[in-house]
Amino acid sequence: MRIGDLAARTGLTTKTIRFYEDSGLLPAPPRTPGGYRDYPDHTVTRIAFIRDAQRAGLTLAEIRSTLALRDDGHAPCTHVTGLIHEHLDDIDRRMAELAATREALRALAARAATTDPAACGADDICTILKPTGP
Repeated sequence: MRIGDLAARTGLTTKTIRFYEDSGLLPAPPRTPGGYRDYPDHTVTRIAFIRDAQRAGLTLAEIRSTLALRDDGHAPCTHVTGLIHEHLDDIDRRMAELAATREALRALAARAATTDPAACGADDICTILKPTGP
C-alpha cells in the first residue's frame, strides 16, 4: 500500500510515517517499479503498536528497542514489563517531588497572606521567598 493509503488507514500524516521510518520504528518498505513506497499490510499493526506504546508513556527509543526484540524473533514481554515498572517508579518519584513542592508552596502562600508589602526592606527582593531560620 502506498504511503497515502497507510496514512489514511492509521490516521497519521505521511510526514509522521516518514519520521517513523527515519527513526527506525518502521523498516524501509520495498519500492514499486515507479519508486513509490509499498508498505505491507502488517505495517498498520506496527503503527498501532507504536501509538499504543506512546500513549503508555514509552519513549521512541524504548519502542524501537521493543520492536527490535520482536523483529529478532524474541517476545518482548519481559522487556516491556521492565519498562512499565521503570515508568511507574519514575511517576511515583515525580509525584513525591510534586507533593513536596505543593507543601512548600502552601507554606509560602500562608506566609504571603500575612506579609505586608510595605514592610519589605530595600535590602530584600521579596521577603515571602526569604528563608526563615537556619
